[in-house]
Parts: sequence; structure tokens; C-alpha cells
Amino acid sequence: MGLHPLEFSECYLDSPGFREKIKAHEAELDKTSRFIKELYKDGKNLINATKQLSLAQKKFAQCLGEFKFEYIGDAKTDDEKCIDESLQEFSSFLRNLEDQRELMMRNITETLMKPLEKFRKEQLGAAKAERKRYEKETEKYYSSLEKLLNMSAKKKEPQLQEADVSVDVIRQHFQESSLEYVCKLQEIQERKKFECVEPMLAFFQTVFTFYHQGYELAIDFDHYKKALQINIQNTRNRFEGTRSEVNELLKRIKESPLEYRQTSPISSEGYLYIQEKRPPPFGSSWVKRYCTFVKEQKILHMITFDQRSVGKLGESDSVTLKACIRKTTDTLDRRFCLDIEITDRPGMVLTVQALSEHDYRFWIHAMGGKEPMQYLNRTHSRERGIDAQLDDMGISFVKNSINAVEARGINDQGLYRVGGVSSKVQKLLSLMIDEKSCDIDLAANEDWDVKTITSALKLYLRSLPEPLMTYELYKEFIVPAKSRSPESRVQAIHCLVHKLPEKNRLVLSLVTKHLANVAANSKQNLMTVANLGVVFGPTLMRPQEETVAAIMDLKFQNIVVEILIEQHTKIFEDAPSISATLATTPLSAPTRQSKKLSRQSRPLAVYNPQVLDIQAVSPSESPALVNDETSAGSNESVSSQSSNASGTPPEKSKNPHSNVTMSLPESTGLCAATASWMNSDSPATHTPMNLETGGTEKSKPAESVTFMKAKAVYPCEAEHDSELSFQVGAIFHDVTLSREPGWLEGVLEGKRGLIPENYVEILYL
Repeated sequence: MGLHPLEFSECYLDSPGFREKIKAHEAELDKTSRFIKELYKDGKNLINATKQLSLAQKKFAQCLGEFKFEYIGDAKTDDEKCIDESLQEFSSFLRNLEDQRELMMRNITETLMKPLEKFRKEQLGAAKAERKRYEKETEKYYSSLEKLLNMSAKKKEPQLQEADVSVDVIRQHFQESSLEYVCKLQEIQERKKFECVEPMLAFFQTVFTFYHQGYELAIDFDHYKKALQINIQNTRNRFEGTRSEVNELLKRIKESPLEYRQTSPISSEGYLYIQEKRPPPFGSSWVKRYCTFVKEQKILHMITFDQRSVGKLGESDSVTLKACIRKTTDTLDRRFCLDIEITDRPGMVLTVQALSEHDYRFWIHAMGGKEPMQYLNRTHSRERGIDAQLDDMGISFVKNSINAVEARGINDQGLYRVGGVSSKVQKLLSLMIDEKSCDIDLAANEDWDVKTITSALKLYLRSLPEPLMTYELYKEFIVPAKSRSPESRVQAIHCLVHKLPEKNRLVLSLVTKHLANVAANSKQNLMTVANLGVVFGPTLMRPQEETVAAIMDLKFQNIVVEILIEQHTKIFEDAPSISATLATTPLSAPTRQSKKLSRQSRPLAVYNPQVLDIQAVSPSESPALVNDETSAGSNESVSSQSSNASGTPPEKSKNPHSNVTMSLPESTGLCAATASWMNSDSPATHTPMNLETGGTEKSKPAESVTFMKAKAVYPCEAEHDSELSFQVGAIFHDVTLSREPGWLEGVLEGKRGLIPENYVEILYL
């Protein structure tokens, strides 16, 4: 059984049982006071610990935000740009989360800590004050009562009456104090049920609101995460292709290092030991210097440099060469020496020592000495022993291989990635480029499996004396792949393809059309456009010089091939426009910006019992709230990071999700072509969308707007019921300005919804 109720009538009896009941109530209040004190202390510790966690998280976020990746080369791919920005995105998400946590801590202090402390001090403190007063009145009453009872009956009547009156007054005060104390005790016992629990309810409401904010951030992050995963996978695939090319180059250099010494038609570079003569008796010393000989001007630049001295640059000097002759060992007991006559210092001869016999011959040849150096000619054919030519027989083999793959193995997993047995591949290719055996129908002949055919096709393309996209146009193809505008990439590559020799363009068209068919079956064969770009990037195009710097551009080769696959019809079936061919600068197009989901910090929904009657307020009287979520752009395909059917979509405008109709902005941001119809006198009633139901809602007529059509120039995936999903080329009817800035409304396939205005172009009124 719980506490016994304290009857007011018992205050007059003041029985032992009544006193025991009071003690039980007092003990319960003491326990409640200790509980609140302990809870307050633990709450403070929780807040402090959370603040420390928040500080650590913010420091971690700051560290993420300040770091930036460096890249090799002069440009980054779209995927690399997104990866570079990812740390700043992660930092932004963490900071946003910690802002919400900080807000939660402030609300906990206001809704839990302060109310509990207030209850303890005001209510329990008042009960303690009443208890002291009650005990004081008890002591006073019973002391005076004992004095009254101990008075002698022989005293005069007036004295006795005065004593009786005095005790009656004290008794009355005692009984009033007892009544008030009993009332206070029972009031606090009942009050604590909501005064203590209500702040706890507010506490959990605040905590759960914080977790809900985290959940919403996670939803926002999910879209960015999926896009970033595609960026990472594309970059990883390109890395694997680049690494294999670098390893091949490393292997060839190890086999013949002298063949790959860096030389230039303009200058020659390397280390030489220079003899520096000193006055007797000091003799001479030999100093290592890094020398650059400019052939046309015959100037030798020398810089003192020693790797053992922390790599610090020393003094530099330059001389103009007149003649270079060999220094014999008869006059100097050192090998590999040269005497250099200097034009600008008559009579002075500079003696230098090369590092080896081969190095000596290299320098004497570079400086025009009398002992010429025989250079080994490099071959750029990746595969030796295969006499592949771009002739009718080779083109027939390409067609034969494509027909066989599309007939027998278009859905094979890892098509073109999984290689065949090397001996079988070379045997098949040798047969197919031999006039005596080239009539094999690979589509009907199952003696050759699909992976052997695909490997033979790649081997043929890589064994050509010159790649399909030619050495001459290699750098021109790479330049647009490094530009920021997807539209300009397509236009530039379109023009360059039509500069290729006719046979090259024909075979390139056959291969890329076939690869487009392969990519169309990527759900079965797992070969997306990006994966095919990695496989065929170094196969269809490669630089003439085999250097690490050239291999670092392999990722841009992949992008070019991806564009050729995705835009095959436009590039090969349509001739480039004259304006595009003559353009000196690429056309600009909206650039893809990182999906920065910078959600603004919103106030937490804090439980407040004093405004529980808010439901009584009419919805029409309550202020309109606008959700500030930022609508992220549409999901991207695996290859659209580097190129898209119509370029890369820009960011969509924010789509406020509320039933409140926003006023039409003065400037909608439409292009000049669209602005003309805005001034039309044709009336039209604008029906705004209900952003929750996707339907329409009645409102006052908006500004006069003429209905029109629009065409999608970027793909878009709806992220809310009120938006439309569409692909490139979709035609929208009854298009009107939306009341939401940056958005249009239109009908697609019978459904009306919101359309990002920068994702479409206006066709006609």
C-alpha cells in the first residue's frame, strides 16, 4: 500500500498514528529531493560529456574539411573532382550534425535541468520551510500546554483565565500550521507526478528529435553516397587500367633502360663531373653538376647539386660551346672525359667527365663531337610478332568478331574484361589476318570461345602500327576530355572524329556501335560504359611517347571512349555543324556542381506543455512554414560522371515542400527565349501544385502565363511525389511557370508535376 492520506480532522487529534503518517510523507519527499539532486548531477555530467564529444567531432570535421587531395597531371576527371570535394562534404555533414547536437544540449538544459532544479528549490524547499514552522509551533504549543497544566489551581481566577486564553491562541496557531503543512505535503506528493515527469518527457522528445534530424541527414546523405560510390568505382577501375600500363612500361624500361633515357630534340640533360682547377699547390677538384645543353644555341647550363646534401641547389653557370673533343687517358688518368672549348672565354677549355661509356657517347653526340652515337629505335607497337594492318582483311576480321560476340556472347559476364588464353588468342588472330585462312565464320564456328575472340579483337587493335584515333590527333582528343563542359566535349570529339582517315573512322564506328550494344546489356554482362571505357581507352588511342606522364592521361582516354560509346549515333551518323567546326572555343554548358546537401540547421521540436492548446488555433491562422530541404540532382549512371547524353545536369533548385502557395518571383531565371512568352497578353490561369499530394489546389489566379512546350536536355529522377522523372528528349505539354522559384510545371504522360527549369529548353508557345 502507498502513503496514507492525511485527514484534516487528524490535525486536531494529533495522534501517534497521524504523526507516523506525516513521517512517511516526509521520508518520501526527502527521497524525492535526493533523487532530483542525483539526477541533476548526472544530467550535468551527461551534458559535459556530450559537449566533449561534440568538440571532438567538430575537430574531426575541421581536419576533414582542411585536407585536399593533390593530383598528377594538369587536369582532373569529373569523378576525381567529386572525390576531392568529398572530404568537405563529409565535414559539412558532421558539422551540421554537431550543430543539431549543440542545439539539443541547450534544449535539454532549458527543458529538463532548470525545471527539475526549480521544482526542488521552490516546492520541496517550501515543504521544508513548512515543516520547520510546523515543528516550531508543535514545540511551542506543547510547552505552553504543559505550563498551563502545571499551574496551581489556587491561583487567582483572572490569572487562570489569562493562561487559558494564551494556550488557546497557541493551540489555534499550531492547528493552523498543522493544517497548512498537511495540505502542502499532499499537494507536493501529487504535484511531483507531473512536475518531475513532464521535464523527462521534454528531454526524450528533444533527444528523439535530434535522432530524427540525424535520420533526415542520413536520407540526404544516401543520394550523395550512391553518387560518390559511382565516382569511387570509376576511379578505381581507371586506376587498375593505369597501373597495368605503368607496370608494362616499368617492365620494358627494366629490360632496356638506355633505350628509354629522356631526350629532347631541343636539349639534352644529365649529370657531369666538372673539373675545377685551383692555384698551386691545391691542384684541381671534380664537382658534380646537373647539365642542360641547348642544341640550337649551343649553351651548356650547369647547376651544382648533390643528393647527399639534403638536395639543396648550389651555384649555377652557363657557357657557350665552340667545340667538343675527346679527352684521352694519356693526358688525364680518368675515363669518359671530354674537353669543351668555350666561345665566350677564349683559350679556356672545360674538362668534364661522363658517368659511363654510354653516357660519354650520349654527350659527345649531343654536343656535335666527332664520335656519333647510334641510338636504338623504339617501337611503339605494344605487341610484337603480329603483322596487323588496317586493310580490308583487318576490317573483315573486326566485323566477323563483332558478329560472333553479339550472336554468341553479348550477355557473358565480364565481356572484354575477362581475357582468353594468350596462345589461343595469337593463333586465332594469325589465322584471321592470313589470306589463306581468313574466311572462318566465327559466329558459326564454336571451336573458338567468346573470350578468345574478344581478346583477339583487342590484340588486333593494339597491334596496329598506329592506333585507330592516330598519334597526330591524340592530344586534340585529350584536350576536350579535360574541359569542364560536357557539351563542349561532345562537340569537339564529334569534329575530331571526322578528321580521322576514312578507314580509321569506319572501324572506330563499328567498334563503338558494338560497345554501345554491349553496354545496353550491362545488367547481364556487368560491362557498363565506364567499364568499357577502361578496357578500350588504351586500345583505341594512345600517345606516341611512352612516359609516365602520358599514362597518367589514360583516365582521359577512357572518358573520350565513353563519349564515343554514349554519343555514337550523333558522332558517326551526323556530320559536325560548320559553326561547331569553326568555333575557336568550346560552347559553354551548365557544369555539374557537387551535390552539396547543405541542410540548414532547423530548431528542434521541443515539448512545451504550456502551448498544448495550439491545436485550437485554426490552420488558416497559423503561419506558413517552409521546409528548407535542398533537392539534390538526379542519380547518375556509371559513365555519366565523365559524359552524359546531353551534358551533365546542373543542380536543381530547392523545392519547398509545403501546402502554402508562394508568390511568383519577379525574375524567374528563364532564358531570353523564354522571357518573350512571359510578356504575352494571352491569359492563362496558373494552378499551383500541392507539394504533398502531387495534385492541384485552388488559389487565386496568378500572373498571365501562356502555355507552352518544353524538351528535356538532361535526365532527372524525381525525389518527391510532386516532381516528374524524365529522360533526355522527353516532351512536356502545358508548361507554365511554377510559383516555386527555379521550377516549372508541366504534363508528361498524363501526369502533371514540377520540372527544374534549368533541365529543359523551351520549344515553342
